[in-house]
Amino acid sequence: MITIKKHIDQLFNDIPVTEESLLMKEEILQSLEDKVDVLMAQGKSEEDAINKAIVELGDLTDLREELSEYRVKIPKSYLAWTHFQFSLIGAALIIGLLLFINVYYTPNVLWVIFPAFGVVWWPLAMYFRCLRLQGRAMN
Repeated sequence: MITIKKHIDQLFNDIPVTEESLLMKEEILQSLEDKVDVLMAQGKSEEDAINKAIVELGDLTDLREELSEYRVKIPKSYLAWTHFQFSLIGAALIIGLLLFINVYYTPNVLWVIFPAFGVVWWPLAMYFRCLRLQGRAMN
């Protein structure tokens, strides 16, 4: 039965490991083992029974295509935290640029505070969006 397991592992080696693919793999493996047991009960040798069962299994290209198309969806809360990190970096760069312009061109007037307050709302809004999505994921 090790030959059957190796064959099934080879068929599923390029398919992403998901719950659905693991269940399908176990179902096919169990089906082949049952088929080998039936063929051996009919008088075939173990090697002949394994080969016949594998040949009768046929081509699994349709199943493999269906399982390889199935992708794991990234949770929205994870994406939201990524967007929050992006907004923090973006806001820091914008405020840094404004601060440079302020210091370079008008060092006597500190006007950078006013646009900085506006830019800070971006990461703040993203932070509360992350909290809201995380709250939905927990409930």
